[in-house]
Amino acid sequence: MRQAVRWPGLLLAVLLLAACGGRHAVRPPGAGSTGGHHGWFHRGVDDDTRLPQDRRYRDRDDSTPDGAPPAFIATLPEPVPKAEPRALYGNKSPYSVRGQTYRVLPSAAGYDERGIASYYGNKFDGYKTSSLENYDMYKFSAASKVLPLPSYARVTNLANGKSVVVRVNDRGPFHENRIIDLSYAAAVRIGIWPKGTGLVEVQGIDPSGGVRELPLPPVVTGGAARPGIYLQVGAFADPANAERVAQQLRQANLAPVQVIDADVGGHRVRRVRLGPLADAEAADRASDRIERMGLPHPEVAVD
Repeated sequence: MRQAVRWPGLLLAVLLLAACGGRHAVRPPGAGSTGGHHGWFHRGVDDDTRLPQDRRYRDRDDSTPDGAPPAFIATLPEPVPKAEPRALYGNKSPYSVRGQTYRVLPSAAGYDERGIASYYGNKFDGYKTSSLENYDMYKFSAASKVLPLPSYARVTNLANGKSVVVRVNDRGPFHENRIIDLSYAAAVRIGIWPKGTGLVEVQGIDPSGGVRELPLPPVVTGGAARPGIYLQVGAFADPANAERVAQQLRQANLAPVQVIDADVGGHRVRRVRLGPLADAEAADRASDRIERMGLPHPEVAVD
């Protein structure tokens, strides 16, 4: 079985957060079925959410089915966005996981972000998501660190233009270089399987607009240059500080390094960026090296 790229949703941590009542991201202010024609893929699970993450799941490592994906994934209907009440679990804001703090958006409307997507499969199939629904790897669903549960989004693979509408019902991926974790079926639909990661654009959906108002996927043409992965190491008002950090990166043989003038809130800054990088794995390795140099964890930008 192929190992899927997955950073677990850390359900126990998120349950404690249960609600009591590049191009930069555009963010506004502020129960699974095992029936139907694919039911035979599912395994019965005994999901004790009181157990720690390293003991809760039957499988130690995540994986995907052997061989080519089932043909029926190509014909599965996408979820139809509709207004739903917020889940009682998984929506507390702010919340903290692995030392990082996140804020849940009031709605998915207006959310538009580019970044790296991953996906998850067999290990989590049938187990509870952060909203206490059952994860079904053969439905079009996803995990997000910031979108409310449940909500809907269109996810487009920027390498090939394929897109899918997903229902967000889980928290994650708690990896600083990822913006969304797709179900296995969603990853297959847009061509992120079998590599495990891909560059995507995630567009939040406002269900009050109806199906006719779904956001159109970004246009991706074969002749256009494919977007690249960049790491922004910092934005500095003092040009000398920007050059000092850029020189640190060059001396560490991290290249290519760019120093770019930008306007942020009416203030001129200089952004120090590394890239383009070959893929998500190269970005992860570079991020680790940058942190070991004593610099802050860089932000991923997809341009």
